[in-house]
Amino acid sequence: MNNYKLIIQYDGTEYSGWQKQNGVLTVQEIINNAIDKILKEKVNLIGSGRTDAGVHAWGQVANFRTEKEMNLFQFQYSLNSILPNDISVKASEKVDENFHARFDAKKRSYIYLFSKTKSPFYYKYSNHNHLIFDYDFGYLNKISQALLGEHDFTSLSRRNSDVENKVCNVSEIHWRKGKVIAAFYISADRFLRGMVRATVGTLLETAKEKRDEKFLIELLEKKNREEAGESLPAKGLFLYKVRY
Repeated sequence: MNNYKLIIQYDGTEYSGWQKQNGVLTVQEIINNAIDKILKEKVNLIGSGRTDAGVHAWGQVANFRTEKEMNLFQFQYSLNSILPNDISVKASEKVDENFHARFDAKKRSYIYLFSKTKSPFYYKYSNHNHLIFDYDFGYLNKISQALLGEHDFTSLSRRNSDVENKVCNVSEIHWRKGKVIAAFYISADRFLRGMVRATVGTLLETAKEKRDEKFLIELLEKKNREEAGESLPAKGLFLYKVRY
């Protein structure tokens, strides 16, 4: 059995997330249907993880298995010819038969973007909020370090989640500010639904209220979503990279 790995980019604006769902349009379904059409067989496209409705991807990873031996250049060209303009397969390769895009992932990284000025080129891909640029990014970076390491992120995940284990190990977290774009970056072994947007909103609220790292540590210990800040809009969030 041949196993093929894809690196995928997509604009999530028009989609109800990555994962297939009945009655709504999803990125996984669009790509899976395109592959089925090319190969003339049903395959199971496995993603590295879910992205929620409206969230984008710079480096989503997926794999599928087939008995067919493919010319990857021809396959990728054909696939991109069928896919809509808001989805693109940037790379493809044959991998070990046992490779699994989700279970073999070691780290996942997300970026959240803010824009200072109104622009048609930033609108769909950033949170337009000029007030963010007045924040002390040194202080934001300082308090964010409280989230490094292994913690239960119940307080920073979507309510009523069906996931029992909410422990994640955050390995990198930082903020950067340019003249018109600011970015939040976070990397961890896994993420819960809504975790990144809730984390960004909570850190901004914490900095605005001049609270310190102790507040964030106590917030995690409470395991109560209602104690945290509001989640930010999905359009500023990108699944940036998946490492294996």
